[in-house]
Amino acid sequence: MAETMTREQRVVLAVAVLASFVSFLDGTVVNVALPAIAGELGGGLSTQQWVVDAYLVTLGAFILVAGSLSDVLGRIVVLRIGLVGFGLTSLAIAAAPTAEFLIVARALQGVAGALLVPSSLALITSTFRGPAQARAIGIWTGATTVAMLAGPLVGGIFVDTLSWRLVFLVNVLPIAVTLWLLIRLGHRDHRRPDARVDILGAVLCALGLGGIVFALIEQPNLGWASPVIWVPGLVGILSFAGFLVRQRTARDPMMPLDLFRSRNFWAGNLTTVFVYAALSLNGFVLSVYLQQGAGLPATLAGLASLPSTVLMILLSSRMGALAGRFGPRLFMTLGPVVMAGGALLLLSVGDDFDYWTQVLPGVIVWGLGLTATVSPLTAAVLGAIDTERSGIASAVNNAVSRVAGLLAIAAVSAVVGGSLDLGGFHRAAVFTAVLMLLGAAASFLGIRNHLSRQD
Repeated sequence: MAETMTREQRVVLAVAVLASFVSFLDGTVVNVALPAIAGELGGGLSTQQWVVDAYLVTLGAFILVAGSLSDVLGRIVVLRIGLVGFGLTSLAIAAAPTAEFLIVARALQGVAGALLVPSSLALITSTFRGPAQARAIGIWTGATTVAMLAGPLVGGIFVDTLSWRLVFLVNVLPIAVTLWLLIRLGHRDHRRPDARVDILGAVLCALGLGGIVFALIEQPNLGWASPVIWVPGLVGILSFAGFLVRQRTARDPMMPLDLFRSRNFWAGNLTTVFVYAALSLNGFVLSVYLQQGAGLPATLAGLASLPSTVLMILLSSRMGALAGRFGPRLFMTLGPVVMAGGALLLLSVGDDFDYWTQVLPGVIVWGLGLTATVSPLTAAVLGAIDTERSGIASAVNNAVSRVAGLLAIAAVSAVVGGSLDLGGFHRAAVFTAVLMLLGAAASFLGIRNHLSRQD
């Protein structure tokens, strides 16, 4: 395949893969380091939630505006800004003297991360055409899957043998290589003279998500009656409502609401809300409990979910082909049901902990369900929209998945009852299963096979 690519295409693909690898690796490497971070900087479960959610708030708010920024400033300029910002914030996080400093740095890192994935995909779609584009996107997808696989293991090894701080410096080398490749590329940047950035929309989205998340995370400490909780929560709800109104009136909306006229697009995104909320909740709770509750070292906690990722790598292309043959509805319905079963198997975890009999069966069942769900879900969402709008459709779906994960982790304290002990772990497993069943219901009732685009 490489022989058919030009030098420029090879460099573009390497840049896109490395830039996205940085963002995806950071997303999976952090969960394993959370107990060590809270142990050194203090703050308990609330600190752990904020370390994850500070990044996701800004990532979710700005990932939609990144496409507009690319049109205004140029894809390569935006990618370069994102890479430098991600590297600098990684250094700041590694040197964080307090939990508050780290959380602010994570929020800034989310802004930088929001610039990486859309810009890297835009580089691929503008450089490759036809079958070559499909192959390039396939390589990009495979690389991001490797990042998912490597993240927990690399993070665990660093936490156990060196320091949690060095976990955040894993990104520095690939960032440096990517910046060097961008210099070598000499690629002419593309700008749209009529493009605008919806600054008001971005601010409303950030305020909306930030206010809601703050209220959810801090509520167990202060209670809903406290104005410190309900005022930011109310401001968040009103701001997010304002964001949706803004999307109806803006000349260049970040999230064009007319996309949701397509049945499979809105149904697929509704499924995404439930499925990705469950995925984030499960990943967070499992990583933290295996260390703090079951007493596993970070490396073994990182390895715990490895079977799911391996199953996804081995079987996802096959599941995608089957979904293309039989339609996505069956897979998007049965996959979350199977994952719900995997979550409920975790109820066997007890005080006398044994990974092989109590965790591994659930992880395997979970992985099979995940493999059956992800490719058909992506295909259903993107297949519902005209090809020329696939970029914005993908950005919207990506933002929906990030926001769903953000809200799920913000609600962890409420779900587990304020403490991630064995009882809290079991409550989280049941809640995860419920979310998956809601995702299955959304697919069964909403998704239709063989709809024409925009139907």
